[in-house]
Amino acid sequence: MSVQLKVKRLGPAATIPARARPGDAGLDLYSAVDLEIAPGETRLVGTGLAIELPPGTEAQVRPRSGLALTHSVTVLNSPGTIDEGYRGEVGVILINHGRTLFEVRRGMKVAQLVVQPTLEVEVVAVDALSDTPRGTGGFGSTGA
Repeated sequence: MSVQLKVKRLGPAATIPARARPGDAGLDLYSAVDLEIAPGETRLVGTGLAIELPPGTEAQVRPRSGLALTHSVTVLNSPGTIDEGYRGEVGVILINHGRTLFEVRRGMKVAQLVVQPTLEVEVVAVDALSDTPRGTGGFGSTGA
């Protein structure tokens, strides 16, 4: 099934998101700015793009594995959620977990954008929940 993701360039440095290969889940997001991220620092990287998501969807901004492995740079609020009604610039919050300065350059791939369907749920307050084999077991409850 194919739906349209409408993309507006907000400036000449913006690059339209694209899949690197057919079948890839994510569209590559590119930086529209040059900036530096010092070790331990967090920066907002502008893409120079605004998007209009299809009805009933959200977009997730996810890290690129190559940046994480090679430079210890990742998306801080991963995945970052873009709601269907948002029309402002798509930004990527990057953090440098590495030991050296990381240089972001205009046109560099900085993240992935994955569009997903959303469910509209009705929130219902109840006095009890159904029982399950897991019950209230949380972190580490499976012995791992």
